[in-house]
Order: sequence, then C-alpha cells, then structure tokens
Amino acid sequence: MPLRRLMGILAAATAASALTAGAALSEEITVATVNNGDMIIMQKLSSEWEKATGNKVNWVVLEENVLRERVTTDIATKGGQFDVLTIGGYETPIWGKSGWLTPLNDLGDDYDYDDLIAPVRSGLTVDGKLYAVPFYAESSFTLYRKDLFDAAGLKMPEQPTYDQITEFADKLTDKSKEQYGLCLRGKPGWGENMAFVGTLVNTFGGRWFDLDWKPQLNSDAWKKAIGWYVDTMKKDGPPGISSNGFNENQTLFASGRCAMWIDATSAAGRVYDPKQSKVADKVAFAKAPVAVTPNGSAWGWAWSLAIPASTKKADTAKSFVKWATSKAYVQRVGETEGWVAAPPGTRKSTYASPDYQKAAPFAATVLAAIESADPTKQTKDPVPYTGIQFVAIPEFQGIGTQVGQAVAAAVTGEQSVDDALNGAQANVEKTMEEAGYIK
Repeated sequence: MPLRRLMGILAAATAASALTAGAALSEEITVATVNNGDMIIMQKLSSEWEKATGNKVNWVVLEENVLRERVTTDIATKGGQFDVLTIGGYETPIWGKSGWLTPLNDLGDDYDYDDLIAPVRSGLTVDGKLYAVPFYAESSFTLYRKDLFDAAGLKMPEQPTYDQITEFADKLTDKSKEQYGLCLRGKPGWGENMAFVGTLVNTFGGRWFDLDWKPQLNSDAWKKAIGWYVDTMKKDGPPGISSNGFNENQTLFASGRCAMWIDATSAAGRVYDPKQSKVADKVAFAKAPVAVTPNGSAWGWAWSLAIPASTKKADTAKSFVKWATSKAYVQRVGETEGWVAAPPGTRKSTYASPDYQKAAPFAATVLAAIESADPTKQTKDPVPYTGIQFVAIPEFQGIGTQVGQAVAAAVTGEQSVDDALNGAQANVEKTMEEAGYIK
C-alpha cells in the first residue's frame, strides 16, 4: 500500500476516533424547573453553557404544583427521569437526610460558598452537607401602587397592619375599572395559597400544631385569619381567585389591576422592570403586614437546584448547577437582561454590586427581609416544628395541599370558614395519628 494512502487511512481513523470520544464526553441532562421569569431567563442563557461544554439540556418546565408532584414522585420512586431538580427549602433537608440527593460541597473554591447568604445556605444544609444550591431566594413583602395611594391621600407605613391593609383595599377598589384593592394567592397548594396563608395564620397568632403535634386548624386564630382572607377577597379581590397563583397575580399587578399585592420579594425585579410591567415607575413596597404578632409574618424560601442521587450524569449536572448559580451567571443576567432582572436573594456580592443597587431600589429591603426570616421563631406560641410557611416534616406536602383545598373552598363560597376548617382539622388529625405523631 502506498505510504500516502496509508497515512490518509490513519488520519481518517484518528479523526473518527476523536469524534467518537467527543460524542462520548458530551451528555444531555434533563432539568425540571418551574415556569416563572427567573427560570425562563436561565433557559435562555443555558445555550451559553451548552456551547462552552458541548453538553445539552432537555428542559421540563412545569406549573408550580405540577412540578412539585412530578419531582416528588420521581425522586421517591428513584425513577431517574431528571438529572437536575428545582426544589425548595422544604424538600432539600428532608430529601438530603433521606439520601435522595447528591451533596454539592465539591463545586470548587471558585464557586465561593462564603458568598452565599447565610440563612439561605443554612436552610439547604444538613449535617454540614449542602444538598442544593440556591438559584434565587425570597421572603415576602407588600407591593403597592404609590400613584393610587397618593391620589387617594393614603400613606403606606413601613410595616402595615392587616387592619390597615383592609382599610386601604376598601378605598382603592374600583371594580368598574377592573381595579382591585388587594391581590393574593388563591390557587390551592401547599406552596401556592398556603405560602401566603401560612404567614397570615402565624401573624394572627395561630400555628399548625401544638407541642403534642395536635392540629390547631379550627382554633380561633385560624378562624380569624381565614375569615379576614375570605372577607377581603370577596370585597376587594379580583375574580377567579382560586385560579390565581404567583404568576397570575404578578400578571394582574404588572398590568395595573392591583393596588396592593402581598407576595414574594422575588417579584420586585419583574414588576420594576419596564419590559415586563406597565406600572414599573409607579411601584413602592413595605414590609409584610402584621396582626397579633410579628413572628412568621414574612416567609423564607429558596428555589434551588439539586441533583438526585439516582442520576447517572452527576458530573455534567454539577457543571450545570455550578454555572447557573455562580457569581458569573448573576453578572451575565445583569448584562443581558438588565440588572433589575438579576436573580435575587442568594449572593452577598449581588447586593454589594453598585449596578444592582442602582437598578433595584428594593435591594436593601429584600436583603433585610431574607436575613430576618427565622424558621425557629415563626409563631406566637411554641411549636415542635421548624419552617415559616411550611412545616418541615415529610407529611406536610400532602397536609398543606389538603388544607389549601379547604381554604380555596371557603374563599369561593363552597363552604363556610368554620366548615372548611373543621373538615381540615379532622382530616389532618387522622393523618397525624396514622403517621404516629399523635400517641
């Protein structure tokens, strides 16, 4: 065989071998996430990670309640559908302790773990191991239309009471203009309507369980809190409240339909963004309202990225979650989407950035709310659990959703407040007895 031909065959074989090796090195990971604005930006920018690494992302983007159901089922059965999960401060410690998640303490010194805001990092850590890394974190506060307040001669205090919220909502509701005094979550789910309702009950002096794990759902505090919620939404809320979750209320507020909205601090970047909000120059904010006690009046939450222990692509998944939660990613969002859209609540360096401070007038308030949310001092009376708007036990996912459905039935008028809460009390008592909490 002529030498030239032999060399050509060898070169072709080498090239084919290199391509095969490259193909073997590249992987496709499946990422399950929620359908909100921050995650949509992550999807958009993920092409940069794909280009840099040669890997691909298969996105499964779901509504919040559906995401929780799908992800919980998959990880509990070790189904292996997903390589990266979007989960929160409720699931992470429970699943980490159960061995269902891959520890994430080995992302490298350049990840700068010390830059993570302390309460957020702590909430994702079990026995010194970090089981999820925060993509964005939030507390809750009151967003309001300063132009409507000024026109009505009203002044929002730094921290309103729920009585004041009622007064403001009554004065600012004008249903002929489709202007509603107050928008709140009503879609049933432990992370939907019960995220708000949990804080409402806390500040009205209620609690989920007493020290013997007996449910307290038909207590006077619960009845007063849910009574306030039902009455206020009937008088001053938008129609179809039982269909309104975070995204729906954000749309209502950003389109000018709500005078006030009590919800996640992470909403601030979107409603202040003129690309997403018609009222971007008319928004102001205050702390979450209080009633009987300030304890637990504002929640603490972090949407985070975790890797199930069942994945066969852990290294690629780690590369992705490191990229998506890094300081460089925050910087990239600021550069491409505007600093007001940068993922909030996770890194100290974000709040130290002059660019972010200039774009986000709410930055200091949000940081203070996140840092002050204390899951161990969330109620007026002592409790056997941690968690502000949730109870950190495995059974709560089902309990919270069941109670959320009862509250939704009350707010739509299908049941009275007393009937809804008495039914919820009986059902949760049965659950806690079967689970062995009540002896």
